[in-house]
Amino acid sequence: MPPFTELTDIMGQTAPVKETRLSQSSIRDLVASDLEQVDQTILNRLSSDVVLINQLGRYIINSGGKRLRPLLALLAAKSCGYEGKAHIQVAAIVEFIHTATLLHDDVVDASDMRRGKETANAIWGNEASVLVGDFLYSRAFQMMVEIDAMRVMEILAETTNTIAEGEVMQLMNCNEPDTTEKQYIEVIQSKTAKLFEAATRLGAVLAGRDESTESALSCYGMHLGTSFQLIDDAMDYSANSDDIGKNIGDDLAEGKPTLPLIHAMANANEQDKNLISDAIENGGLDNIDAVLRIIESTHSIAYTRELARGEADNAINCLKGLPDSPYKEAMIELAHFAVERSF
Repeated sequence: MPPFTELTDIMGQTAPVKETRLSQSSIRDLVASDLEQVDQTILNRLSSDVVLINQLGRYIINSGGKRLRPLLALLAAKSCGYEGKAHIQVAAIVEFIHTATLLHDDVVDASDMRRGKETANAIWGNEASVLVGDFLYSRAFQMMVEIDAMRVMEILAETTNTIAEGEVMQLMNCNEPDTTEKQYIEVIQSKTAKLFEAATRLGAVLAGRDESTESALSCYGMHLGTSFQLIDDAMDYSANSDDIGKNIGDDLAEGKPTLPLIHAMANANEQDKNLISDAIENGGLDNIDAVLRIIESTHSIAYTRELARGEADNAINCLKGLPDSPYKEAMIELAHFAVERSF
C-alpha cells in the first residue's frame, strides 16, 4: 500500500492517511514498559514443577514471534484511556492462547518448521506438544479468573471456542478442492482473526467504554486479523523460506485450499484446474512448480493481496470514531504493516 493515499470506507467517503508513517520500533516504544511487563508475566506464569512444560513452553514462547496480539491488546487499552494493570494480564493471556494454537496446529499439520526453527513437536514429539498446549490453555483460563471480570471471561471463552471450530473447519476442508472462497474466509476469520478481535475488543472492555467503542475495536481486530492471514497465505506461494520461517508450499503439501489456490482454480483452464485439484486432493509437492506457474498466470497472489488490502482499509475505517491519539495512529500503522510485510 502506498504511504500517501486515501482510503474509501463502506459509505463511499474518504479518509486521508497521514503522510508521517510510524516505524515498527516506534510503535513498540509507545508501550515499551507494558511489553516488558507482559514478557515477564509470560515467563512467570509459564513456570511449572514439570520440567518438560518449562522446556517446551519457553522454547515456543521465545522462538521469535512478533507478539502482535499482545501489542494490539495494549494499544487498544491505551487508546481507550485505560490506566490500570489488567491489560498486562490480558495481553499475556492472549499470547498463551495463541501459543497453544500453534502447538496444536503443528501437530495436526505435521509441521517441522516454524519461524525458521524446528517445531516443538519435531523436537519433543506430538504427545508432549499437545499436552503442553493444553497446559497453556488451562493456565490462560486461570489468569482470566484472576482478573475477576465476567465480561472478559465471556469474550475469551467464546474466542477459544470459535478458534477450535475454525480448526475443525479447516481440517474438514483439507484435501477438498471444491472449497469455496466463502468457506475459506469463514475459516480464517474463526481460526485467526477471532483472537485479533478479542485482543482489541478487551481494551475497550477493561476501560469501561461504551458499546460503540467496543464494537469499533472489535471490527478493527476482525478485519486486521483477516488481512494478516490473507497475506500469510499469499506468502506461502510468493516468498522464500528464510523470510516466512517455514517451508514454501507447506499449505499445498498439507492439502490446504487457501485463497491463492481457490482463485487459481476458478480462473485457470480445465487442464490447470485439474492439476491443482489433484494437488489439493493428494497433498505433497510433486507438482509445486506447475502450481506456482498457474498461480502466477492467474494473478492469484495479486488477488489475495488486494483482498487483504481491502480488509486493512476496513480495519482503519473502523477506528474513525475513536479520539485521535498516538495509540490510534499506531493501530492504523499496524494495518498498513499487515499488507506491506514480506515476513
